[in-house]
Amino acid sequence: MSSHSIFPLQTPDYLLSFQFSSWYPTFSSISIKSTIIRPLSQAFKEYLDSDGIFVPEGSENVSVGYNHHLFQSYSLPTASPAESSPSDQEDEDDAAVGQSFSFPDLDERIRQIIKEYGAIFPKLNFSSPKDASWVLPPSSPLKCTSPSDVYILLKSSDFISHDLSIDAVFEGCQCDPSNPPSYQLELVLRKWYPIDRSREFRCFVREGRLIGISQRDTNFYDFMNEPQTQSKILETLQRFWEDKIKSEWHGQQDYVFDVLMTRDLSRGHVLDFNPYAPRTDPLLFTYEELLLVFTQGSSAPELRIVDSPLHPLASRNAPAYQHNMLPMEALALSSGRDINDFSDLWKNEIQQSMNDDD
Repeated sequence: MSSHSIFPLQTPDYLLSFQFSSWYPTFSSISIKSTIIRPLSQAFKEYLDSDGIFVPEGSENVSVGYNHHLFQSYSLPTASPAESSPSDQEDEDDAAVGQSFSFPDLDERIRQIIKEYGAIFPKLNFSSPKDASWVLPPSSPLKCTSPSDVYILLKSSDFISHDLSIDAVFEGCQCDPSNPPSYQLELVLRKWYPIDRSREFRCFVREGRLIGISQRDTNFYDFMNEPQTQSKILETLQRFWEDKIKSEWHGQQDYVFDVLMTRDLSRGHVLDFNPYAPRTDPLLFTYEELLLVFTQGSSAPELRIVDSPLHPLASRNAPAYQHNMLPMEALALSSGRDINDFSDLWKNEIQQSMNDDD
């Protein structure tokens, strides 16, 4: 089974049809209210690309609701002792701590949008910093109420690094090196809502046919295993795709879209579109299985849910992206300590590092 048969041809135009500004204007009426900010300055990209975790000057609110003081001035060094000499490491640390950025115009625009929406969560062209939700209060994951919230989420995320590199964005494409595709970084601010992740689904479309639907949050939910509930999910999502998406999607007819269903499972809201490509997680399917479903030619999509707490992909309520949740320096300090002791020690370590650099 060749990879070409599993995935459609990946071209720059195909991949760019999935950046937020490409699809949102068409589907804004059935999606979450959002604002796209572009162009962004080269300095903003350099800030996101720079080493360490810190927020730009002037981006904090007067009253801050969480531990921004852990990040405002301190930049975590990235080189290990094995990679550089002590003197080199000191020079790098001095440069990292001394580096500063300020985006007053962008700060003001973000504050305007927060005032309009109440609260926001950010993403870039393709990727959101959901792997960095640990830096904000767990009761309101990804909820931003200040520019510094937005910046610290983006700065702490590994996921968004994909959108910063043109090589990563067009990975797998056959591009003409002498004529690289045009790509412009964009910041997307979406209205924040508390979301019940049990009602999120990922839908797979191949050659204009809806072939598969997967539960997006891989926790086990009792109600999802009721036959009547599964029938309702299938019926609603099939109708939603046919009525709201199928005729409006004018690009290549191979795509993946994420949907948040309403509490009564009668309607849906589009969260995102993704390429039908290896970079998009097939969740409870494999792409080989999706190809088999496609070639069998069934008129109805296949629904997959986590049907047991012992399902091999079940998260069992473990924190999502937990391997991204703390810098290695923090993990090294945390062993055997409760959260209050660890917080005090972490702050002391940061202050000591800053004093050592003075």
